[in-house]
Amino acid sequence: MLSNDERRAALSLSRRAIERALGPDPATDPAAPFRAEALPRVFDERRGVFVTLKRVPGDDLRGCIGYPLPVLPLRSGLPRAAVAAATEDPRFRPVRASELPRLAIEVSVLTVPVPVRAARPRDLVAAVKVGRDGLIVEAGGSSGLLLPQVAVEMGWTAEEFLDGACEKAGLERGAWRAGATVRRFEAEVVREPPAGRAAPGGDADVTPGDGPPAPRT
Repeated sequence: MLSNDERRAALSLSRRAIERALGPDPATDPAAPFRAEALPRVFDERRGVFVTLKRVPGDDLRGCIGYPLPVLPLRSGLPRAAVAAATEDPRFRPVRASELPRLAIEVSVLTVPVPVRAARPRDLVAAVKVGRDGLIVEAGGSSGLLLPQVAVEMGWTAEEFLDGACEKAGLERGAWRAGATVRRFEAEVVREPPAGRAAPGGDADVTPGDGPPAPRT
C-alpha cells in the first residue's frame, strides 16, 4: 500500500511530467528531469504502472498508457507513462497545454500479472473477481489489457470483462474459452480529486485493488 505522501508524490510527478512535456522546453526523455529528485523510496522500485487522463467535469477518457510489467523504477516509468498518455495514445489527438486544468490524473500501480489457470471456462469465470482483478489476454501474437476499474465503471460481469479484454486484444469475444492465455493483476489506484490537481498536503483519493510503452486500457 502506498502512503499518503507516496500517493501525492505519484500524482504530482505525473502532472509535472506532462506540464514539462507540453511546455516550451520539453525533455527528450520525460524521466530525465526526475532522476535526481528526492522522492519516497518506493519510486526506486520497479513496478508496473499506468496513467489515465480524464476530462473534468464528465469523467470522459482522454488518454491511458502504461507498463504492465515491472520493467522500470516508478521514478522513470511514471513520467514516461504520463507523457505518453497525454501525447501518444492513438485514440486521441495529443493533449494541449490549455487542456491540463480540465484534466484529472489517475495513477494505477500494478502487481505482477499471474496466469489464471482453469480446467473449464466456468472455472476461469469464477477465478476472475470484478473490482479486484485487471486482465491481460493474449493469443496469436495479440495482447489486450484492461485495468481493474474498467469492469467496475462499465458494470460488467466477470464473463463480460473477459470478453472485453479479448476485444481489446483484437480477438473474438470468447477467445478466452478457446485457449487464449489469461493473466490477472491487481492495482492500487490513486486519483486526483474532481477539481483536478491534488492540493498540497491534502489526501489523494485512493481505491486499493479496484478498480517500451505498453497496452492501453
